[in-house]
Amino acid sequence: MAATAATAAAAFSLLQQRRAALAALAVGAVSSSISSSPSSFLGRLSLRVSGRCAALSSAARGYSSEAKGEEGELRVRYLDDEHKGIVVLGINRAHAKNALNKNLVKMISKVTESLKNDKKVRTVIFRSEVPGVFCAGADLKERAKMHSSEVSYFVSKARAAINEMANLPVPTIAAIDGIALGGGLELALACDVRVAATSAKMGLVETKLAIIPGAGKKDKT
Repeated sequence: MAATAATAAAAFSLLQQRRAALAALAVGAVSSSISSSPSSFLGRLSLRVSGRCAALSSAARGYSSEAKGEEGELRVRYLDDEHKGIVVLGINRAHAKNALNKNLVKMISKVTESLKNDKKVRTVIFRSEVPGVFCAGADLKERAKMHSSEVSYFVSKARAAINEMANLPVPTIAAIDGIALGGGLELALACDVRVAATSAKMGLVETKLAIIPGAGKKDKT
């Protein structure tokens, strides 16, 4: 029994060391090339979409509420060459400061589920496609139109999506450029590592109204 426990502990320690090493490599790839804006650096990377990425991106676009052929509210890119194995997820809701709505939460959950089962993925980077904002929290305009029962359902779905991100079996990195408030900060807190621009502003602003953050990641602040 003691030998089994020792073996399990050793295996867990090895797994943690591997996760830390992979995260360090990914952070190094970001940190060595950025000064004030991690999102800008990631945007400059040469990205070539493979067949499996195209399929995943198409699935994500299928959940987009954006019209007129736009690429969708969550962009998925697989990096190549020396960055092979790194996946970049980019929130793209410029008109709403990347606020979390029902559609975006559904997309995050769907894409995270796909990444969880992709053995070729080594690291996931979560970023914004919108300059100056990571995520402004929940979409309050959409929230105002919800019935009270819908609000509870949305919060539970958002919590589940963020927990799925936190439980990915590979290192996850949040590249924070600009504001990360409320649920947006909790999304970043769900990642293993956070790399922030000097302009980043973070906060759980709902606590000023005695509201407990709903996504369950306040314990990491």
